[in-house]
Amino acid sequence: MDILSVIGFPLAFLVLIVGSILKGSGVAALWGPAAFVIVIIGTISSILVQTPLATFKHGMKMAKWVFMPPKMDSKVMIQKIVDWSNAARKQGLLALEASVEAETDSFIKKGLQLLVDGSEPDMIRSVLEVELTTKEHFDLQGAKVFEGMGIYAPTLGIIGAVMGLMSVMANLADPSKLGHGIAAAFVATIYGIGAANLFLLPMASKLKAVVADQTRMREMIVEGLISISRGENPRNIEAKLQGFFH
Repeated sequence: MDILSVIGFPLAFLVLIVGSILKGSGVAALWGPAAFVIVIIGTISSILVQTPLATFKHGMKMAKWVFMPPKMDSKVMIQKIVDWSNAARKQGLLALEASVEAETDSFIKKGLQLLVDGSEPDMIRSVLEVELTTKEHFDLQGAKVFEGMGIYAPTLGIIGAVMGLMSVMANLADPSKLGHGIAAAFVATIYGIGAANLFLLPMASKLKAVVADQTRMREMIVEGLISISRGENPRNIEAKLQGFFH
């Protein structure tokens, strides 16, 4: 659980509500059905047009990473690689067949299988780096779903405000409607800028950070497997891999 995200999201809502109360507008002033339709539904519509279906679905699945990022314990992973190295030095690479069967991560499983099959270090690197790069690119595209929404939302907020002001201009002959109309117009701006800067863009940045951490972990795994293939000393392998997380 990412405690900072758990604190940050409710705090963002609280900032808007308390700020509106302190400014004298009240909570009710933040609700605008027309603004919601124009900004929120409009933003979703824009990103649907921009994004391929597979990327959009992946981005939605990734959203939970903001609160519950994939577990990545570098110390545990380094220890596993050291254990594999010790087993390979004592009993040969075929001793890792049991580890291949026991491993649940498809990336690690493929790397171990290449190792057991006696593949050359350059081949192991080549195969795994292609998968690493492809996975990183797809994950980043998923994060950019929220980044794109954060870009569109403020603009749609301005559109909503302009449409609200158009309504105000149409009712200039009735002063009783002016104040309410102007206030409603600016609700759309709050929705657009607030959604982008308090939620969507921070989510995109957090997801990109998670993807970067996953990529660094996979790069460490690749280096560890290649080191085993080269028959390097387990202690040297451990020291090398720890450098990825200093």
